[in-house]
This record gives sequence, C-alpha cells and structure tokens, in this order.
Amino acid sequence: MTDRSKLIANADNAFLRTQTQSSVRNRILSEEESAIQAREAKTARLKAERLAKEALDRELLAAEPPKPKKRRPASA
Repeated sequence: MTDRSKLIANADNAFLRTQTQSSVRNRILSEEESAIQAREAKTARLKAERLAKEALDRELLAAEPPKPKKRRPASA
C-alpha cells in the first residue's frame, strides 16, 4: 500500500468510527426520549384514574346519610 492509500484508509476508518458513534448516540437518545414519554403518559393516566376515584369516593360519601352519634349513658 502506498502512503496515499494508507491515509485514505485511515481517514475512511476514522469517518466510519465517528459515524458509528454518532448513530449509537442518536439511538440511545431516541430510546431515552421514548422511555420518558412512556413514563409521562403512564403518570398522567394514573393521575387521571386517581382523581376519578377520589371524585367517586366524595360522591359516595356525600350520598350516604350521616351516621347517628352514639350517646353515652348518663352518669348518676
């Protein structure tokens, strides 16, 4: 191999290495963003379910007649 072909081969290898690192970094960032979006969606869903349950519990509590208070026997 001539010096020129060695230089070209080294440059090609360096470029491919940089390109591979860039694609790996982009893939990792994409996966991380997907995980963040999934977590946010799950959190929003769980919050909505919790708020709906709390509202239902308040409605049921308001619909119940109040419980009579127990009286203490009169002391003699």
